[in-house]
Amino acid sequence: MIITITGISGFVGQNLSKYLRDQGHFLNGLSLRNENWSLDKSSEAIIHLAGKAHDTSNTSDSESYFKVNRDLTISLFDQFLNSDIKDFFYFSSVKAVADTIDGILEENFAGNPQTPYGQSKFEAENYLFQQNLPAGKRLFIIRPCMIHGPGNKGNLNLLYKVVEKGIPWPLASFQNHRSFLSIDNLNFLILKMLLNKEIATGVYNFADDQALSTNELVRIIANVSGKKEKLWKLNAQLISGIAKIGDFTKLPLNSERLKKLTESYVVSNTKVKNALKISSLPVSAEEGLKKTIKSFQK
Repeated sequence: MIITITGISGFVGQNLSKYLRDQGHFLNGLSLRNENWSLDKSSEAIIHLAGKAHDTSNTSDSESYFKVNRDLTISLFDQFLNSDIKDFFYFSSVKAVADTIDGILEENFAGNPQTPYGQSKFEAENYLFQQNLPAGKRLFIIRPCMIHGPGNKGNLNLLYKVVEKGIPWPLASFQNHRSFLSIDNLNFLILKMLLNKEIATGVYNFADDQALSTNELVRIIANVSGKKEKLWKLNAQLISGIAKIGDFTKLPLNSERLKKLTESYVVSNTKVKNALKISSLPVSAEEGLKKTIKSFQK
C-alpha cells in the first residue's frame, strides 16, 4: 500500500512510518510547510499528523493554531476529496472535545474545548464532517490521549528526572487516573484500520486499555530506575497557590502544568476495539510506560 504521511519527521511520524515500512508498505512524506506542496494522488491513504502542538507555557499566538491545525487540514482534505485516494486519517486530539472530563471520555461527548489548540482541532473536525464524502472513501478522526514511547520527551520525561534524582514527588495528595497511549499501540491500531475495509467512517479514540494514577506512574518510574519511591502528600491548596504564582513568574510549576500532572482524564478505547473485533491491545499501559522510561536511561 502507498501511504502519504504529513508530519513524518515528528515523533509519531518517525515511529509510524518505520512500523508501516517494516510491514511492507510504501511511505511518502509530505511537508505542508512548503507553500507549494502538492498531494501525491497515487497514494491509497493519507495520515495527517502535522499540526501545532499544545504549548503549556502559553506563549504561542492563538491564531497560529488555527492556521496550522484547521486551515492546512482543510486544504489537504479538499485535495483528498478531488483525488482517488480512499482513506483520510486526521490526527486530532481528545482535547478537541474536552480540556477536562468527569468520568470516561467517549466519542459521542459534545465538544467544548477551551484552548486555542483544542478549538482549532475541533473546528477542523467539524469542517471534515460537513463535507460530502464520495462513495468508496473513508474519513477517520483519530483522537489520541497522551502519546509516549522511546525518544519522546515532555511531561513524562520531566517526571522521570524528578524520580531518578531521588526528589520526592510533592503532588501525591492529588488523586487521579489518566489514560496514556503507547506508540506501539498507536502503530498497531493504524495498521489494523488501514487493512480492515469494514471499519466505518467516524471518530475513534486511541488510548491504552488501562488508566493509571500519577502516583502509580511514580512507582513504575522508581521501579524501573532502581530508586525508592518518595510520595509526599503536601497540602493540595498550597500547591495550587504556588502554581498560580507560576502563571506570572518563571517558576517551573504553573496552573497549566499542574493540571496536566494531576488531573483525571480517562479515555475509552472501546469503540475502536469493537470495530476491529479485538478484546485488548498488544501492549499494556504499564508495559508501554516501562519501555518509554527505560529509553530515558540511555
